[in-house]
Amino acid sequence: MYIDVPKGGSMKLDVLAIGAHPDDIELSCAATVAKLVKGGKKVALLDLTQGELGTRGSKAIREREAKNAANILGVEFRDNLKIPDGNIELNKTNITHVIEVLRSFQPTVILFPHSLERHPDHEHAYRLCKEAWFFAGLEKISTRVNGKRQEPFRPKKYFHYMQKYEFTPSFIVDVSDVYDIKAKALSAFESQFYNPHSKERETRLSSKLFLESIRARDMHHGSLIDAAFGEPFYSIEPLGLRSFFDLVF
Repeated sequence: MYIDVPKGGSMKLDVLAIGAHPDDIELSCAATVAKLVKGGKKVALLDLTQGELGTRGSKAIREREAKNAANILGVEFRDNLKIPDGNIELNKTNITHVIEVLRSFQPTVILFPHSLERHPDHEHAYRLCKEAWFFAGLEKISTRVNGKRQEPFRPKKYFHYMQKYEFTPSFIVDVSDVYDIKAKALSAFESQFYNPHSKERETRLSSKLFLESIRARDMHHGSLIDAAFGEPFYSIEPLGLRSFFDLVF
């Protein structure tokens, strides 16, 4: 269910997925989000910009599409920081806003873009999220929401999802049982992806081949773990297992 949760709320999240633009999360890790929700985890989405520089659609259209996609995925809420599209600056204001979100909802894990990407906004989103993740844990960096001082908090882990540029995954999530939910969430973005009835200018994303390539890549990563579909993630830190049998065999 999509709900507008104030940043001063007390909800404790398991996972917060952060994207530079509406639809970034859906393209990259929507099936993992759906699997977490299906497993009873509290998951929310945060878009940094409204995607207003996109060739197709508008802020209002993309907001509606993002809400529809959030409903399909079943997340706790979806928020938007409304940082200017094409101008995700690494400045005190933007870092503070992300820190406020992290401290308000205290996610155990956050997901955000990799450091090397085709779109400059994605790389800038990586840097913004990385710095906010670190500084959110420092007591002497003070933030207040609704007049109340926030306690320091740093999520235990952050992982990077794959966008245009590929990396060697640290792990791949088997999303075969929820892949239909990802497909439905992507279909919510009618203005952005293949739509034979659209009169707007064609883009790389609106090509019929684009969504097919996303599906093919997810099938490829699934094949690497003997699954129908898989979504890859990267961890800068080593990952520990309590047992060999935590692995998918």
